[in-house]
Amino acid sequence: MLNSLCLLHRHPGHINNKYISYSCVVVPHIYRAIGSRHIPIKDVKMVHLDSHPDLLIPVSMLAQTVFDKESLFSELSIENWIMPMVYAGHVSYVAWLHPYWAQQIREGEHEMCVGRDTNTGTIRVTSRDDYFLSDALYVPANQLEDAKPLHLSVIRVDPADPSQSFQTENESSTAKKPKSSLESKLDRQQSSNESCSYVSQPAGGSSASDTSSAVNSAQSHSQPAGGAKVPAVETLLSVLQQGDPYILDIDLDFFSCKNPFKEMYTQEEYSILQELYSFERPREDADEEELCECVERRTRQLEDLEAAFADLLEDDAQSNVERWAAKPGMKSFARLVSSLKSRNESPDYEMVHQTGLTCDYSELPHHVSSQVEIQQLLEAVRHVLQALPKPTIVTVSRSSLDEYCPPEQVNLIQSSMLNILETLFGSLDVHEESEAASGGSSSVCS
Repeated sequence: MLNSLCLLHRHPGHINNKYISYSCVVVPHIYRAIGSRHIPIKDVKMVHLDSHPDLLIPVSMLAQTVFDKESLFSELSIENWIMPMVYAGHVSYVAWLHPYWAQQIREGEHEMCVGRDTNTGTIRVTSRDDYFLSDALYVPANQLEDAKPLHLSVIRVDPADPSQSFQTENESSTAKKPKSSLESKLDRQQSSNESCSYVSQPAGGSSASDTSSAVNSAQSHSQPAGGAKVPAVETLLSVLQQGDPYILDIDLDFFSCKNPFKEMYTQEEYSILQELYSFERPREDADEEELCECVERRTRQLEDLEAAFADLLEDDAQSNVERWAAKPGMKSFARLVSSLKSRNESPDYEMVHQTGLTCDYSELPHHVSSQVEIQQLLEAVRHVLQALPKPTIVTVSRSSLDEYCPPEQVNLIQSSMLNILETLFGSLDVHEESEAASGGSSSVCS
């Protein structure tokens, strides 16, 4: 039986995005699980349900930081907490399960190395996918030291067909199930709380009968009624072997997701940001030299934009704005600043830059699901999870204070998701931990 669930509350604050540096409190709990031998120290597998991959890398963080956990925790953000664990050797496989509206990384299997860039001492990756190229994170394999292999599966999970049911004969409908003690306790939380849930059992703690049941369930439920195969289940079962310890990470914006920045800026301002931060893709068949040139151009582009907005924090006089606008690729810079200042005499230029970083080769996902679609996605996730072996750790993020998950929907999604976890994995013991007690900042994982 899974034996603990710890809720971490995020202190209310302003909107945070996937690029602002706030620490992710999931990683300390994973490290504690490693220290307590609930999971092994290396080659752990992770199943990550999210509208965002969270697979970026802190651009300027030195690789050696991963071996100083307190320094590491202070530098991680909600968009880049997984890859440092890969470089440290803790995680070797990640399955990103995403809804249909999230298309940041192409579907399928990706093999790459994550290592120390010999030129900069930072962590870099050999993947050529636009997701990594647009953040200037690519380097050739021969430029990496202490490289760790990563197998990444990118798997789309579609809403379940409402005419199909994936429940076992002995399970009652989630909608009809009496409210559990876990659900009742969660109801008593303030609706503004931001939560991260942690569930663990010691490695090897499941009985042989538990494992057998999981495998039998996988065999009997790997395809829905009508015989259609479910790719998510097939792919995961090819990697998650019987008895394998693995992390299940669920962000509730998987079920319904907003791009909060669209509400912070006018349509014209957002369009200008997309123009300024646009990413020039390399050719499909680009060789290594072309890819390196692409990364170098992108690095200069982002450094110039960061410097421009940092400069405006000191002096946003028109002459200074026009000086930056005269630089190549920044013709619309003056028009953007003029629009921002027409609405606010002192724009938050740092936030403007952070927003621009989300406007590269694609927008942040934005899809507010209907209640029906949320239920269909919950049913699809339930089907996938009941076919898999029991996870060792489960982390659940609300992502509502930063508004990635619509605040008006998050409580229903959380209640339903935790009810599914309790139904599949057994009774959960809830331990609440405040942000102050955990030493975290304004953001947990996303």
